[in-house]
Amino acid sequence: MPSLSVEQRHALTGVVVANPVIGHVAAAFAEAGHDLHLVGGPVRDALMGRGVHDLDLTTDARPDAIEAVLKGLTKATWDMGREFGTIGAVVRVGDAEETVEVTTYRADSYDPASRKPTVSFGDSLVDDLVRRDFTVNAMALSVVSGAFADPHGGLADLEAGVLRTPSTPEVSFSDDPLRMMRAARFASQLGFTPAPEVVDAMTDMAERIDIISAERVRDELSRLLLSDAPRAGLDLLVRTGLADRVLPEVAALVREVDEHGRHKDIYQHTLTVLEQSIDLERERGRAPDLVGRLAAVFHDIGKPRTKKFEAGGKVSFHHHDVVGAKMTKKRLSDLRFSSDEVKAVAKLVELHLRFHGYADADWTDSAVRRYVRDAGDQLERLHILTRADCTTRNARKANRLRTAYEQLEWRIDALAEQEELDAMRPDLDGTQIMAILGVPPGPVVGRAYRFLLEKRLDDGPLGEDAAREALLAWWAAQCEA
Repeated sequence: MPSLSVEQRHALTGVVVANPVIGHVAAAFAEAGHDLHLVGGPVRDALMGRGVHDLDLTTDARPDAIEAVLKGLTKATWDMGREFGTIGAVVRVGDAEETVEVTTYRADSYDPASRKPTVSFGDSLVDDLVRRDFTVNAMALSVVSGAFADPHGGLADLEAGVLRTPSTPEVSFSDDPLRMMRAARFASQLGFTPAPEVVDAMTDMAERIDIISAERVRDELSRLLLSDAPRAGLDLLVRTGLADRVLPEVAALVREVDEHGRHKDIYQHTLTVLEQSIDLERERGRAPDLVGRLAAVFHDIGKPRTKKFEAGGKVSFHHHDVVGAKMTKKRLSDLRFSSDEVKAVAKLVELHLRFHGYADADWTDSAVRRYVRDAGDQLERLHILTRADCTTRNARKANRLRTAYEQLEWRIDALAEQEELDAMRPDLDGTQIMAILGVPPGPVVGRAYRFLLEKRLDDGPLGEDAAREALLAWWAAQCEA
């Protein structure tokens, strides 16, 4: 088992030295006769040279004793989950303030039929560490004595970039099946390669993920997609069968491989679109965007349901955008994403093909305005998704599509400058319509408003006088009809 290098020891002690709150809390626990360890992700990240943000602390003290120690330091304590052994507090030392969460050594496991863990407290750090998810998260640093604990070879696995479990994978994944999805997340987030036995257990136990709440699955999936390189983790979910349980529409894309080469590999295309959308996020100065990345993953899920063999051996997927949008709403709602996220992703899926009409024929200004209106506040995301959706190896075609979309964006920007396109409202509001027509609130006002909006889209801003004349002419025609 490798020991800490000088650089690694400095990295760990640097976390403690840089945070006076840790030393203050450690001294209080030592005075009360307890040890206190920094454990899990903070230890791993410090050893990897990554930034340490969350502090995971564990101790032999029971929850009541933890609370008593922390109350000696601050009045701002709370019960994070006493049954799970965790007490929280806000501790201030000089100008430094830190939210601290301290957990009793524990050994938790899942009832095979339950979503909730059962918890028993222990007195041994080693026993606590064996219940951790992966060996790279089963290392600890005593902030009281400075002792480093690595009973399961996490340091060696960290240096090798291998993801293993402290106990057997079967035991670890039975304790908490969500760890299988966490393995996929770490494959993307940290660049680790799961050990063969980990992959085998994920494959054999994939159905166990069904006992985990949709909210926990959603959160883990979101963290995976927001990593720098989600392709590896997403592909691991598919290969092990976990995606069949949590993202069945994406898993179904694998089965659409056409051995005759009549259409592209939809699954590999999807992964490439996801990667290209992330590249475009960075190029356009955007932060990692969950909605945009979900749209990349889901944009073609309607293809299996709309696949049709045409005359001459061609394959079509007519209306897969509309079908895919409905499927997207269902899946994301089942995963308990927010209604705003569901609507935004579904809209992007539904609109992702709209641009191809522009690439094939010149659009009028009216058509450009409708494109912007339909995209609404998702326009920038639609720009990214549409550009990322070009994965052709035909250089001439790729260049034509890229040039066409650049032209479309230029036209949108130019129209926006001329017309304040973002507002996209008629020249007259509802109150003005009622005054001009002499009608009360009701369906007529709505129809008149829609008429003026279409007029605005077709002809651009009219001004109030011209809009009034157009409205009166429309109203006269309505009355005659």
